[in-house]
Amino acid sequence: MFSSEHRNGIFLLLGIIVFLQIIILNFNRIYNFFDDKTDVSRSQAELQFKKEVDSLLQVKETSTNKIYPFNPNYITDYKGYMLGMSIEEIDRLHKFRSQNKFVNSAKEFQQVTKVSNELLAKISPFFKFPDWVVNKQNSTRTAHSFVKKESVVQINLNSATKEELMKVYGIGEKLSDNILNEKSKLGEFVSIDQISWMWGITPETFENVKKQFFVKPISGELKKIKINSASSRELSQFPYFNYAISKEIVTYRSMNGEIRNIEDLTKIKGISVDKIKIIVLYLEFD
Repeated sequence: MFSSEHRNGIFLLLGIIVFLQIIILNFNRIYNFFDDKTDVSRSQAELQFKKEVDSLLQVKETSTNKIYPFNPNYITDYKGYMLGMSIEEIDRLHKFRSQNKFVNSAKEFQQVTKVSNELLAKISPFFKFPDWVVNKQNSTRTAHSFVKKESVVQINLNSATKEELMKVYGIGEKLSDNILNEKSKLGEFVSIDQISWMWGITPETFENVKKQFFVKPISGELKKIKINSASSRELSQFPYFNYAISKEIVTYRSMNGEIRNIEDLTKIKGISVDKIKIIVLYLEFD
């Protein structure tokens, strides 16, 4: 009853129906097959990502906890917190430093801050003190010992060497060079008090200088400056006259004539009255 074309169409339709039924019946199996592969790939990606995150966290933790050498006298609030110090311990250090005092050893640091032995053992290997402090620590000198003190043989400051100056507690290489340069400009010192006028000399260091040195002229090598004829440039090269004082001296001479004595010097703005008795020894009034 059907032509060959109709039969072929019917068979094709039946084939399509059978194919679709096979696909429908096996859909879940095919889906699960590809889904399993997707889950495996996703798990591998998540595992790799977790490894990378853990690695980055480990690097960050290592870099955060790494301690570099530092001077414990300059610990900030943040630095102290990162080291594991309490607020009270940090405050004790800051109060001690506000008195212009310094800790010069791990033992002194613990005495001031009262940190535990465990924390001190952890951070003290990274303490970095100035060279002159380290040199003093390597010597037999201790700040609070009750051993018998050796007699101190004082030295004339005008003949002292750099090495002899550096033996004074508080004077390092730079300060010793500054003292020798000052003596070179003046010819020689006339009073031990001149050391206290220098920048960088603390009252404690000056007391130590007075114990080790005295001042006595050697051969009258004072470099005197002619106060009434020197130019402002020449006057400003004198250690105790800066440029402003030099201009005041020249102005005073032009308005009042020659400077004759200490009384005239006291009328010049900027010259310290406390230092004038020593300054006058370096001046010529003729």
